[in-house]
Amino acid sequence: MPRLAAFGVGLLLAASLVFWVLCWPTPAQHSLAPPATSEELQAAPTEVVARLLGGVPTVASAAPDVASRFRLTGIIASSAGGQGVALLSIDGQPAKPYRVGSLLEEGWMLQSVQQRSAALAPNAQAPVRLQLELPPRQ
Repeated sequence: MPRLAAFGVGLLLAASLVFWVLCWPTPAQHSLAPPATSEELQAAPTEVVARLLGGVPTVASAAPDVASRFRLTGIIASSAGGQGVALLSIDGQPAKPYRVGSLLEEGWMLQSVQQRSAALAPNAQAPVRLQLELPPRQ
């Protein structure tokens, strides 16, 4: 019995070796395709190629509304001429204090503060582009 089992295992090993030698690739089977021309590359839509490669289709999102980016959470206003400090949250970040005339980010400046509102504009002389109000008291 052990001789028969050893013969069977040897036979399986030989058959496996013959199978893998026959499957060995030859240089003629794997010739490289010529590179794609620019016309061929432009003909394939990028969405189709991305999906074939496992990409997930994305939906183009519009830029967030400017009013939704800024949130007024507090004010310290002086009684004279719109001077003071506003506590502003930008893009959901923690609120920070900004003095009147401070640059909030590129293209936005705290122009003035009132008792319950703050005015934002591109610069000190520009007209107000966004008026932020404090949330109502509870």
